[in-house]
Amino acid sequence: MCRTAVVAWVATCLLALVSGCATKAKPESGARWWKGNLHTHSLWSDGDDYPEMIAQWYRNQGYHFLSVSDHNVMQSGERWFPLKGGTNGRGNGVALRKYIDAWGTNWVHQRSRGETNEVRLRPLDEYRGRIEEPGSFLLIAGEEITDRHLNAPLHMNAHNLRFPIQAQGGSNVVDVLQRNTDAVLAQRKATGQPMFPHINHPNFGWAITAEELMQIRGEQFFEVYNGHPSVHNEGDAGHPGTERMWDIALTWRLAFLNLGPMFGLAVDDGHNYHTNDVQLSNAGRGWVHVRARSLRVEDLIAALEAGDFYASSGVELRDVRRHGDHLDVEVQPTPGTQYRIEFIGTRRHFNPTRSPLTSATGIPLRVSQRYSPDIGTVLAVVDGTKASYQLRGDELYVRARITSSKPKPNPGRPGEMEAAWTQPLIPIVP
Repeated sequence: MCRTAVVAWVATCLLALVSGCATKAKPESGARWWKGNLHTHSLWSDGDDYPEMIAQWYRNQGYHFLSVSDHNVMQSGERWFPLKGGTNGRGNGVALRKYIDAWGTNWVHQRSRGETNEVRLRPLDEYRGRIEEPGSFLLIAGEEITDRHLNAPLHMNAHNLRFPIQAQGGSNVVDVLQRNTDAVLAQRKATGQPMFPHINHPNFGWAITAEELMQIRGEQFFEVYNGHPSVHNEGDAGHPGTERMWDIALTWRLAFLNLGPMFGLAVDDGHNYHTNDVQLSNAGRGWVHVRARSLRVEDLIAALEAGDFYASSGVELRDVRRHGDHLDVEVQPTPGTQYRIEFIGTRRHFNPTRSPLTSATGIPLRVSQRYSPDIGTVLAVVDGTKASYQLRGDELYVRARITSSKPKPNPGRPGEMEAAWTQPLIPIVP
């Protein structure tokens, strides 16, 4: 590694020590795990169920928090949903009958406008009082800021907003993502209310390259796992999967860009709530477990920003400890299931060579570049439910991936197995 890279790495580690991006020595006293989903849709945009029904499902499934994040809208103000398409239309038929059965005719307001029947969509501030349970279930206001550049769909969730944020646009992919990130952070600063953005499904429409992802300032989160069947978590022959993109972004942000780590979320991106199918975007596929001292939104966001959480598509962890020079992982096992714990990272003296993928005529394609296998290499493997990695002293970061032999029920792609991902341990330079 060149001298500039080493200097940048040292500066990054010192910044982590000051800003809290590096791991705390131990979790806060009294902290516990809270399960939540940070990406889901309702009839306020392109989901096919009423928000109260969706929130009730998550609460009944043992989740502790939920952020319903509809496209370019927050659940506020007056909104009437037109029931079109007969009994098979969105919000109609089975969905409407289940809604009335669960909430009653006095709650479900309907009206006719000409030949169209409409149902009033309740805003969050009207239904949260009937869903939330102090210390047990929390609703967090959200929005999916839905933007694009040319043919690239660029989506970013924002959580605990006070006001909706209009898609900002921009001159290129990085500019669009940066402007939307800056808008969320500006609202946070102006209101004093904790809130944060996260970049959604970078491989949806092959919208974001690893080089673009790594450049966003002030952005700490992206979706390493998304349960929608069209988001290409695994990549393909011409595009890296989201885990590979994560390692590339982590390495460059820590070694060269002085931007600090990026954390990986798992989410549902649910749209379809009445039929389960591998070709549909269903609830219950991806979530985070956040270790916080309470189910207050301030404590959850503080823990997320400290990286004190793990992402899961099914594997549950009994404990994760990122402390000093150790990363410790312990699985909450399911009987009859085998587990593999892989510690993944990049060492400081990695080969930084990268090259673009080109067309048959030699023109660089707008896809992630090819990087050395030194980046995001497997540093150690343990088969079992408990493992510990001790830093050797030359790592930029180390994270853990836990895979299982258990097929995922209602997967987002055929043959999917349950997994989990810890957040990176960043060494601190004395």
